[in-house]
Amino acid sequence: MNLHRKEEIIMSHQVETMAYAGKVPWHGLGVPVMDTMTPEEMMEAAGLNWTVSKRPAYTINAPTWSEDVGILNAQGHHFVVRDSDNSVLSACGEDYVPFQNADTFKFFKKFVTAGDMKMETAGSLKDGQEIWGLAKIQLSFELPGGDRVDGYLLLVSPHLAGRALTIMFTPVRVVCANTMAIALNSDGQRFRVLHLQVFDDDIMRAAEEALGISSTKMKEFQVQTEFLSSKRTKPLDVENFIAELFQPQLLVERGKMKIANDVPLIDEFNRTADMVHNSIYTSPGADMVSAKGTWWGALNGVTHVIDHRKRESERTLGGALHSGWLGQGAQVKRRALDLACDYAKVA
Repeated sequence: MNLHRKEEIIMSHQVETMAYAGKVPWHGLGVPVMDTMTPEEMMEAAGLNWTVSKRPAYTINAPTWSEDVGILNAQGHHFVVRDSDNSVLSACGEDYVPFQNADTFKFFKKFVTAGDMKMETAGSLKDGQEIWGLAKIQLSFELPGGDRVDGYLLLVSPHLAGRALTIMFTPVRVVCANTMAIALNSDGQRFRVLHLQVFDDDIMRAAEEALGISSTKMKEFQVQTEFLSSKRTKPLDVENFIAELFQPQLLVERGKMKIANDVPLIDEFNRTADMVHNSIYTSPGADMVSAKGTWWGALNGVTHVIDHRKRESERTLGGALHSGWLGQGAQVKRRALDLACDYAKVA
């Protein structure tokens, strides 16, 4: 089966609902809408106009087959349930506060309106466990050869215990749709709301303060990308860059202290290394003046694999998107940026 077709099948089973404005997303999924929609209107178009509730958990009391079966309240244990179809999204504790989609997008609207942003996508992942919205902000820059990077504001709201609602700025390389969350993830570039709070004025003020320096950070990222695009790579340095980036990551994931004699681990590294190496030279935008033979191109080889190629191993688009935005994939991308800059400084 064609690799891209296989990825489409995997993704179509994981994007529950989605709407997009403007150009068709790289994965081809979702319902097209006008680019003038408010966050609430985009929420409706994406099929997110459902509610959740926290319901008590119960257990069956049947010590022996001879006794009557009774239903007991499992004290302190609850479930997050989608009201429209009674599907269980997560187990949770007594203190968990459900965030309704309508309230979440109303909260997001304050940033979108204040920043004169345009909603671009919204949707539901993993059977409703995670919803997201993406708005384009008025911040962008262009590298030599027309290599443009646009700024976005990302909302991720999980209906999962232990996961916080997150709003963060992220640059996106237009030619390949790589999400450069790598540059904007230090303190001050994202804001989290735990499911132990409510959306009030204090939360809003804290969010505005935390996210108010996005333009400064976007400019800092522009300086980094211009530097990377001006520095040439050497084949051996690229090989060392890939090894230094992914071998330690695999060792941490597997809890190993050394790679010697671990054939499955070596095979996994080789597969990842081959994907990254191929991506550096063949992914969309790899032949642009800013990327060809530069550390900007090497960095984008990594981000392309994280955002697009590793979905088959992630098994789901939902898992891959979360990983690339907020999870392990985002950590790898941040490490790749730091490492690329280190190599570029001595190039």
